[in-house]
Amino acid sequence: MDKIKTVIVEDELLAREVLRNYIAKYCPQLEITGEGHNAGEAIKIIRELQPQLVFLDVEMPYGNAFDVLEGCKELYFETIFATAFSEYSLRALNQSAAYYLLKPVSIEELIQAVNKVQQHIINHEIFNRNRILIENIREPKPERQRVILPTLEGFEVERMEDILRLQGNGNFTDVYFRNRAKPKRMVCRLLKYFDEILPYPFLRVHKSHIINVNAVKSYLKSSGGIIVLEDETEIEISPSYKSEFFRLFKN
Repeated sequence: MDKIKTVIVEDELLAREVLRNYIAKYCPQLEITGEGHNAGEAIKIIRELQPQLVFLDVEMPYGNAFDVLEGCKELYFETIFATAFSEYSLRALNQSAAYYLLKPVSIEELIQAVNKVQQHIINHEIFNRNRILIENIREPKPERQRVILPTLEGFEVERMEDILRLQGNGNFTDVYFRNRAKPKRMVCRLLKYFDEILPYPFLRVHKSHIINVNAVKSYLKSSGGIIVLEDETEIEISPSYKSEFFRLFKN
């Protein structure tokens, strides 16, 4: 296989040098063909060089990673984001099943991310996470945003408002939809993962359950508290989650 044409976009010179050295030493399948240090420069370089992979710093001067993707939205390339911890950034990236590295970059995580990207390229998997990420950033209503669900067969893209509930299933999560005719999906993520990335109107009500509160039909005091959803599913609510549940409905 030919080397993967790669561009690095990072505003800090030291971080750029570290990443370049890591790639040279641990990721020989990559060929760095260009580097940039701000959003405007990044758009120009990506459009000129047409890389297969871009390492993209989330926060940069005169724009951010999302501005870069917007400026190259008609192009297809794999992206590995680099970011300092930011709840907003990580939630957006996780919803779009994007690959990202937390700063300072871990060599092990770098190798894992590059190997996954390489496998996509080898298998000719054209799945534009960048476009979904941009669409989510544009959409002000969280329930109208889309989430990528990694399944055993690949990926599925679903609008959040179409999800009824999620139930933990060991190392997987079963996702149920508001359309009763649509079968549940077993997703290759722990329930904890969705608890961290799904915004309101999703609420954890039990160690094994997350619900879409817009799909709540009624609440029963019996058996310590039962939430009835619009499809008549009954979900037990744990005492530790009751106060947040009642606060939402009081407001």
